[in-house]
Amino acid sequence: MNRDQKAAVIDEVTTQLRDAEAVYAVDYRGTSVTQAAELRTRLRESDTRFRVVKNTLTERAADNAGAEALKPYLQGPTALVFVQGDVASAAKALADFRRASGLLEFKGGWMNGGTLSAEQIDAIAKLPSREVLYGRLVGMVASPLTGLASAMGGLIGGLARQLGQIAEQGLVGGGAPAPAAAAPAADAEPEAAATAGTPAEDPDSGPATTSEEPGPDPDPAPDQTETQED
Repeated sequence: MNRDQKAAVIDEVTTQLRDAEAVYAVDYRGTSVTQAAELRTRLRESDTRFRVVKNTLTERAADNAGAEALKPYLQGPTALVFVQGDVASAAKALADFRRASGLLEFKGGWMNGGTLSAEQIDAIAKLPSREVLYGRLVGMVASPLTGLASAMGGLIGGLARQLGQIAEQGLVGGGAPAPAAAAPAADAEPEAAATAGTPAEDPDSGPATTSEEPGPDPDPAPDQTETQED
């Protein structure tokens, strides 16, 4: 590998370190090519890449990426696992492979700017996956909302029943008719009514006469109570 190729590898590993959610360093001794290919396939499900790079090049990339905490783990045969997806799923895949093959020991790692010990990576492998955690979170959020919806439905239903009872009692929305206004008194101002249609007498001309025949009596005033009831 010439200088340009080494520089390209350093730049690539630097980018992978910066973009990773976590980086696990593992001892890959004894792992066959077939086993490594199978492991890479399983890790791809959690958007994770398994890569073997010379320790000296990885150290320079760690310096460039501000991941100097990884450098103590870069001793002996070391593979780096760059996790860009679910860190728990990636650690679990490594732990399952180690349990089945007896290979691939954790050396340590780097996450959120700090180091991870081998024991901490084992603990991460025992955590629920991101999908399981999302499911639990949705269940926790949905449960209070379901209770709130039921309570609101009961409150609205009770209010509707109370309004219906009030309407039946005639207190809102229609109810009993308003009391009718009293009819005018029949004998109100009798003298004015009597003189309204009679011409005034002239004392010099004798008794007053009229050529008009008396017309029909005016219709009696309608009963206001019946009009409002109709």
